[in-house]
Amino acid sequence: MPKLTIRSLRATAVEVPMKHVLGTSRAAIRAAPLLLIDLQTEEGIVGRGYLFCYIRAAAAAMAAMVAEVERLVKGETLDPEAQFAALAKRFTLIGVQGIVRMALSGFDVAAWDALAVAAGQPLAAFLGAAPRPIRAYNSNGLGLMAPAALADEASQLLEGGFSAIKLRLGHPTLAADLAALEAVRTRAGDGIAIMVDYNQALGVAEALERGRALDREGVYWLEEPIRHDDYAGAAELARALSTPVQIGENFSLPEAMEEALRRDACDYVMPDLERIGGVSGWRRAAAIAAQRGIPMSSHLFPETSAHLLAATPTAHWLEYVDWAGAILEEPLAIEDGSAIPSKRPGTGITWDRDAVERYRIS
Repeated sequence: MPKLTIRSLRATAVEVPMKHVLGTSRAAIRAAPLLLIDLQTEEGIVGRGYLFCYIRAAAAAMAAMVAEVERLVKGETLDPEAQFAALAKRFTLIGVQGIVRMALSGFDVAAWDALAVAAGQPLAAFLGAAPRPIRAYNSNGLGLMAPAALADEASQLLEGGFSAIKLRLGHPTLAADLAALEAVRTRAGDGIAIMVDYNQALGVAEALERGRALDREGVYWLEEPIRHDDYAGAAELARALSTPVQIGENFSLPEAMEEALRRDACDYVMPDLERIGGVSGWRRAAAIAAQRGIPMSSHLFPETSAHLLAATPTAHWLEYVDWAGAILEEPLAIEDGSAIPSKRPGTGITWDRDAVERYRIS
């Protein structure tokens, strides 16, 4: 492993407009607040990553926590797995959750990027895998809208050769959910997989009712129909429904995923890079999924996730969103519906400085 010494961590907040409004059962998202992280080393190597802040107001708090991470690791030799563990111990009293966990994950991603850059290898290769196309589904839109608007947006999302798209559900009635699904399916045509996501909108009883209706509709998976940490309820759904249950974007570190799988709470998992613990946490989660033979997809962060899925034994689908594309020199390439991991050293993430200044949060 290359020997690098940490000089500094810099966090820059931006808010990037989204091409499609993401209307979920919880909120309508029109812009993506991101926290860009640059890890500068004494050797001149820079590692990069970014965090999704969900709401603009969280950016400053997350940047402050990144600054605290910098205070604790500055001058150390870069060793991301050991440093994540050490930092987790330092933050035990406040808890390695929420913004704390996200800051640690952001540092971890930038650290692995720096090491791969120093080694002159794409991150996938640095992790021992061959970079390869990763099949992706387009998750950039299809929120809670009228059926006609959903049909038009489905046509747009299938451009680029995608063979799968995600539809958000959680309308006031089951009939409205089914009408939305029918509009998308009719426009998408045969051979297109449709994943549906409730964003935790339902209770268990209603999830059973709607899930049984969706069993007759041939959707690819049913994502987060109930509260994300109700593993008993999720297990009940997984047993009762023929449609695979997908959870995982809210797993807090690999231990939560391990607990969910121990309780048979799902058929598929999709960890989120900033919640699972960055690259270090992802690698642990991938080993757990491999041991149990559970298909593992990604949540957001497609530029880095494409490399990680290439190194994941049970790799399933990459969730493609283009939110960071506007501030990257080279956005993630999509060819025939697959994500193409960058062949540049590291993750391939470099900032378009003019765009960063244009979207910077003051």
